[in-house]
Amino acid sequence: MAASDTPRTYALYHYTPSMAAAVIFCILFLLSTILHFVQMFKTKAWFLIAFFLGGLFEFMGYAARASSAASEPGHYRLMPFIIQSTYILLAPALFAATIYMVLGRVVRLTDGEAHSIIKQRWLTMTFLGGDVFCFMLQSAGGGLLAKDMTSPGSAGAQMGKNIILAGLLLQLLWFIFFVAVAALFHYRMSLHPTTRAQQPEIRWQQYLRSLYVVSGLIMIRSRFRLIEYSQGYDGYLLSHEVFFYVFDALLMLGVMVWMNWQHPSEISLLLKGKEPHVDGFTLIVNTIHPKR
Repeated sequence: MAASDTPRTYALYHYTPSMAAAVIFCILFLLSTILHFVQMFKTKAWFLIAFFLGGLFEFMGYAARASSAASEPGHYRLMPFIIQSTYILLAPALFAATIYMVLGRVVRLTDGEAHSIIKQRWLTMTFLGGDVFCFMLQSAGGGLLAKDMTSPGSAGAQMGKNIILAGLLLQLLWFIFFVAVAALFHYRMSLHPTTRAQQPEIRWQQYLRSLYVVSGLIMIRSRFRLIEYSQGYDGYLLSHEVFFYVFDALLMLGVMVWMNWQHPSEISLLLKGKEPHVDGFTLIVNTIHPKR
């Protein structure tokens, strides 16, 4: 038996993980991820691959968490714990990558570069660059933390926690900057809309409001994670599983389901000169029951 697959007697969780909660969210994330794949494939909106991968990360993370919950309390295997901890931590960075790309496409769709404080050619690249950096920081921190999981107070584990904290803080600040850029673009476009933005099929304000919703959910989750890690291994949040499900699992599921409904593939269809759909669920209905 591999060392990483050997049952452990030291504490990985500071509570007994709920099997029911892990299985429920595993199934829900899987269903939403499958739906995202169908929507992406149907519209060929390949810029949404990162979002789809984020959904896979969530699904695999909760599947691993369910595996942990199936173990005898106090004898959890290290590998499922590492998978659930790392994948669930990193998934929102993949969601963020798509959200940043959506804003760039809204600016392009409305011919609104003059209203953006960042030029269109640099807009997506700027935010994606910051997102990748935050992703790498959290990945590196998660790797260090997993390596020294048997000694939570060791220098390596402490360094891993600090790197994760830095990644979460930068991710939160980057999101605040992103929302500010989007809001300023929204304000300027509302005052002086372009000819393209005034066309009824270009629902640019709805696209931006959707970005505010999912960005807000991710920011709340990042704030929670920041506080959780800053409290340390014996902190109140890490010792009570309910906070994890309320402020991470539920919020990230909300992001995925909201994007199922307000699916940004409509923007790609409009950019290609095709007819938009009413919403993401209508897109699926029309796929199953095509109009004759």
